[in-house]
Amino acid sequence: MASAITLSEEFPSVPAELAAFRPKVALVLGSGLGGFAEACDQRFAVPYAEIPGLPESKVPGHAGEFVGAEWGGAPVLFAKGRVHYYEGHTPGQVAAQVRLMASLGPEVLILTNAAGTLNPRFAPGGWMMLSDHLNLTAASPLSGGPNFLDLSEVYDVRLRGLFRGLAAESGLALPEGVYACVPGPQYETPAEVRMLRTLGADAVGMSTVFEAVQGRALGMRVVAFSCLTNWAAGVTAQPLSHQEVLETGRSAASALSGLLGQALAKMA
Repeated sequence: MASAITLSEEFPSVPAELAAFRPKVALVLGSGLGGFAEACDQRFAVPYAEIPGLPESKVPGHAGEFVGAEWGGAPVLFAKGRVHYYEGHTPGQVAAQVRLMASLGPEVLILTNAAGTLNPRFAPGGWMMLSDHLNLTAASPLSGGPNFLDLSEVYDVRLRGLFRGLAAESGLALPEGVYACVPGPQYETPAEVRMLRTLGADAVGMSTVFEAVQGRALGMRVVAFSCLTNWAAGVTAQPLSHQEVLETGRSAASALSGLLGQALAKMA
């Protein structure tokens, strides 16, 4: 088990099929990326609304359900959609679905998100694997006590090596970079984008970091990927829109899907 948490402590009423599932991998799907779960052998789907105490997302592109499936020979629990800090949730509420997933015993947590690219070498439509992050929200899901956590290696080196090797074999460009998490929901100004680039960020988004921190705190091995859906403000004259994020995410999903299937087969 990745965690000593039990369902009854925080989620006393969970549908039996979810409570009995024992995934090898937990996978959170970001904006426009729900199609990943449709590429595998699904066993069940449980809407977040059926789990008292679990917040629901109101953001378009986030279906709001857990899907238990078999993919690459491994049992996988998908979280189709997430809640966000900018929706008014606390960091602890944002990370609640990770705590629920961890209680079922997965060893690996895979996080995906949609992000704006800050690096002129990382074009929209592709993927970036996170090597590290900048938490610019000034908040943490571990707040409330002296829950100190070493974050020298948030994103697992061995898992990143696995994906790096598989990407090279398949000819998929998979650059690695630093993800900056900002509170949102407004997009960044050109001046803020210049600041983020100066700080060393390669992509910017409004999710993932709280989940990664929570996963590491619960002993899970974490790997994360950003679907680069648009240039950040000021890089081009193109205005930003959530619709563009969703459309690019859907079209780019298939590029990473095959890689995930290969990796899961090695984890089975």
